[in-house]
Amino acid sequence: MSENVAMHMSDGIIDLPTSLLFGLIALVGVGLCAWKARSELDERTVPMAGLVAAFIFAVQMVNFPILPGVSGHLLGGALAAILVGPFTGALCVSIVLVVQALLFADGGLSALGANITNMALIGVAVGYGVAVGLRRVILRRRNLAGLGTIAFVAALCGTVAASAGFIVEYSLGGASPTSVGTVAAYMLGTHTLIGIGEGIITALTVVAVARVRPDLVHLLRTRKQVAV
Repeated sequence: MSENVAMHMSDGIIDLPTSLLFGLIALVGVGLCAWKARSELDERTVPMAGLVAAFIFAVQMVNFPILPGVSGHLLGGALAAILVGPFTGALCVSIVLVVQALLFADGGLSALGANITNMALIGVAVGYGVAVGLRRVILRRRNLAGLGTIAFVAALCGTVAASAGFIVEYSLGGASPTSVGTVAAYMLGTHTLIGIGEGIITALTVVAVARVRPDLVHLLRTRKQVAV
């Protein structure tokens, strides 16, 4: 396995048919998000989306150690979804991945569709789904700690789910002799640790925004009669 398990998949890890399949899935998914994002964007969320994309791009350039020889970085799916909405959030992460692949060779071009599927689609969908589910239980009153808890758990779940997407892709067309079981154990184990780091960063960021401008947090705006 690669020493850098920060989720970006390079060329050659999965075969061409599998890359093409998930490239098509990514294209359809991003197209749907672009269409649905119109319901989330207004004069407040457009500049916020730009800031979120820039923030994700910046923090993804900073790795943090997980194990000896292993590093990870913020994926940003749950963070983007909580702040600007799931569809706009998926677009933000997708744009970051495209820029990184084209300008910085961070992630392979043939694997771009798989990377977008994992981080921008699966990570965002699971992270936001968990956040919405927990919001119904936790956010019943003015409680920044509760919001931070939601952001932490959502980011952790989104990160692990994104790594599970890689496992599925590898099981369909892995180009390495490493067994699927070994890959699954390695990916799920390390990305649980990465998810903890991501959860802390996401919670601190979301709480910081909500403390000053709760009206800019999509998860709060879409809940009736919530005050933070």
